[in-house]
Amino acid sequence: MLYFGLDITYWLIMIPFFLFALWAQSRVKAAYKKYSRIAIYNGLSGAQTAQQILLNNRITDVRIERGSGLLSDHYNPSKKVIRLSPGVYDSNSVAAVSIAAHETGHAIQHAKAYSPLALRSMLAPTASIGSNFAFIIIFAGLLINMAGLIKFGIALFAIVVFFQLVTLPVEFDASARAKKALVSYSMVNNTELKGVNTVLNAAAMTYVAAAASAIAQLLYLLLRSGFLGDD
Repeated sequence: MLYFGLDITYWLIMIPFFLFALWAQSRVKAAYKKYSRIAIYNGLSGAQTAQQILLNNRITDVRIERGSGLLSDHYNPSKKVIRLSPGVYDSNSVAAVSIAAHETGHAIQHAKAYSPLALRSMLAPTASIGSNFAFIIIFAGLLINMAGLIKFGIALFAIVVFFQLVTLPVEFDASARAKKALVSYSMVNNTELKGVNTVLNAAAMTYVAAAASAIAQLLYLLLRSGFLGDD
């Protein structure tokens, strides 16, 4: 039997990961707030930085668009478009350039057929379904006391966890490519590079926190469903 919110074990397992996630988010916000106030010496905006990195890598089939929302930046491999939030697209701050370069790193991955990115893109539709419906299915199984439905929901959530794990090397590699590009093309100086490292490392921790939390939830589900032994 699964207890979730009524089970003290669940909270003992999950509270440290919730706190870890909150800490990671606070680091991102603090880093973004600090380095969004510091302009880079060459004056290029986030959009211009992304365009320059694409040109330097001879990538001509990727568009750069202004998105909406705070820190909503992402690369869409199916449409080959980098969408940058207004605060990144228009700004020439260290934070904006860092984020723009990171998203361009994903475009470089795509152009070079980086296999973890391809795997993540393949998993994305199923992982989206699992993220939206796995717990609904599990709770439905609990309500009607159907073990098979519970296990199906857990299996669906396991795909979400796998997606989170695959995301880690994708994000770390994109940041590494971003830093390499910014340094190789002399787009930041040594002082600014410290800010780039701070921003991208803080962002990376949010993915680590999300993956760790998902793994902990999956282990709890497996334990309580009997997959890892008797309930």
